[in-house]
Amino acid sequence: MKKSRRQFIQSTSALVGAMAAPQLLLGNQHASVSKKKYNILYLCSDQQHWQAQGSVDPFFDTPHQDALSEESTVFENAFCTTPQCSPSRSSMLTGFYPHTNGMMNNERAAGGTAIKLPTIGTHLQSAGYKTAIFGKWHLGNNPVANAGWDEETKKGPDPKTTERGLDFLERHSDSDKPFALFLMYLDPHDIYYYKPGESDVSIDDVKLSESWKKQDFDSVPKVHREFMEHNQGEFIVDANDETWKGYRDYYRQKVKLYDDHVGRIINKLKSEGLWENTIVINTSDHGDMDTFHRLVFKGPFMYEHMIRIPMSIRIPGLKGQKTEHNWVNVDTVPTIMDMAGASPLACDGQSALPIVTGKGSVDNREYVIAQYYGKQTWVNPIRTIRTKDWKYNLYTDWGEELYHLAEDPEEITNLAQEAGWADIKRHLREQLDDWMSTHEDPFYSFTTTQLDHGEARTILKGSATKP
Repeated sequence: MKKSRRQFIQSTSALVGAMAAPQLLLGNQHASVSKKKYNILYLCSDQQHWQAQGSVDPFFDTPHQDALSEESTVFENAFCTTPQCSPSRSSMLTGFYPHTNGMMNNERAAGGTAIKLPTIGTHLQSAGYKTAIFGKWHLGNNPVANAGWDEETKKGPDPKTTERGLDFLERHSDSDKPFALFLMYLDPHDIYYYKPGESDVSIDDVKLSESWKKQDFDSVPKVHREFMEHNQGEFIVDANDETWKGYRDYYRQKVKLYDDHVGRIINKLKSEGLWENTIVINTSDHGDMDTFHRLVFKGPFMYEHMIRIPMSIRIPGLKGQKTEHNWVNVDTVPTIMDMAGASPLACDGQSALPIVTGKGSVDNREYVIAQYYGKQTWVNPIRTIRTKDWKYNLYTDWGEELYHLAEDPEEITNLAQEAGWADIKRHLREQLDDWMSTHEDPFYSFTTTQLDHGEARTILKGSATKP
């Protein structure tokens, strides 16, 4: 039996409420030692896929994130709701999917209306926290959504974000009131500055993936090829191997820059005596194609390098561990509020604190849902359902994709039109439709638009950093 949206929220609220007890124990135990709740430090990069850490792939040089992961619960299956900056951030800060909070696309793009819901800042203030956010915001100017921050500078650049974070930690190291500090970085998003033949790169150790070598654009929706030939991939689509390898190294460099900032902030926590009473969360808003599938940046595709992100939570005194629990970034708000000892919130996410503490339980998702709306004025809605073994992508106009992740983890062979897999596809489609109905997702009402080649070339020529 399908649930209405109202019934879904009520049942979610009951579930989150049932998971509040482990948090209260955590808060009470900590209060007996330090007489205040844990501080919370939230670190977020921009456009870092889940493999872009040395602890996952030694190609990347991220010693500070690797060390942090050693002491954290690492969610190996972590996903964003959508691989676009603004809508993904709207989910991580409100707890709702983009179609519910209103920000389906990047700010000022088609479907990119400012979010109108309160963010976690407001909720944490109500829980007794001093709140601060420095760095990228990208969520519009709605007063309700922008409220909740005792201190804020909602812009970069990254060095300034770190300086503001260091200053905040120094000023609040002896405070009796717990703080929640959100540092929202821009790198490795600056991969958009890569210029073949001009950027300083080192490619001796760079390898290109099997999906780069075997990509067949004729077997996938045509918007993939269109993105590369007439949109943001135009500069590299026909380039030689060395140029593609240069992209990978340049991306690696940008990931390293973010890691350097993480190191400075962690060192400050330790030098100020905050390390043992501060929870540290490290994540990203979405991924980057990083040359996989002969694609770059982000666009109308839903490969793992787009929707799968780093995610770790470090609570002082708890041992590091890895979990296969399916995390979606709508879980951010309920999980943090759980850690803060606050009343549960009805939203699309659920608290994962029992996973971190080992106290209590939480049901793992049978599947993860991801959304895509468009970029700039080019609207290409997509819905994705991903299970442990399968991924199914449905486009409004451009067809379908079906990948057997268990046997084809690089998503090289699209099985959507193979008769032998029709039952699997039908089952996934039914589950996807049921989720959309339950969550009142208006996917089937959306209209695809054609790419304006003139606009695309203006973007390429005039603003390489266009998100």
